[in-house]
Amino acid sequence: MGAVTSTAPSPGPPDSSLLDLAPVIPVVIVHDVADAVPMARALVAGGLPAIEVTFRTPAAADAIRAIADEVPDAVVGAGTVLTQEQVETAVAAGSRFLVTPGWTDRLLGALDASGLPYLPGVSTTSEVVALLERGVEEMKFFPAEAAGGTAYLKALASPLPRARFCPTGGVHASNALGYLSLPNVGCVGGTWMLPPDALEAGDWARVESLAREAAALRR
Repeated sequence: MGAVTSTAPSPGPPDSSLLDLAPVIPVVIVHDVADAVPMARALVAGGLPAIEVTFRTPAAADAIRAIADEVPDAVVGAGTVLTQEQVETAVAAGSRFLVTPGWTDRLLGALDASGLPYLPGVSTTSEVVALLERGVEEMKFFPAEAAGGTAYLKALASPLPRARFCPTGGVHASNALGYLSLPNVGCVGGTWMLPPDALEAGDWARVESLAREAAALRR
């Protein structure tokens, strides 16, 4: 899942890409830190080791730290990263990769300085070209369905063959395979293996089962 083709270290096996660790990256919003570890263990047990914890709640940094400390088989990263301060917080908490919904030159500089693999968010051809100019070849396509979905990514494959994507936003169990069948998609991001009622009930067995189904999605 090495989000950049640069000198940034990979969180997986040597020479691996972040996009190749699993077909799906669970996108996690943690409200209660106590849920972080059992949730991560269920996802990993189901075959989804890469876990994106979004900076959408005050619990995010502590959740990343708990997963990094207590779930050694998880590759935990930070999502919805918007500022240099969040980059630094994510790194200090033990994140092994970073994901953004979009990017600016300032944010890209902070991502580069972190030394971690990252997936900067794009939704237009010009953003993709600008990142390719900077040596970034792996990106988050967001919001995937609203920005054109599989048809848009298919159209990019021929003129921009170096770019690889993790589509996120509106991706679910019913359409994930359509994305994964594209040559320029390495994996997808989604939340469907984390239904709110299962999280509220602490039904980690159900989370593990849904994660296993997601991990079985292949081209």
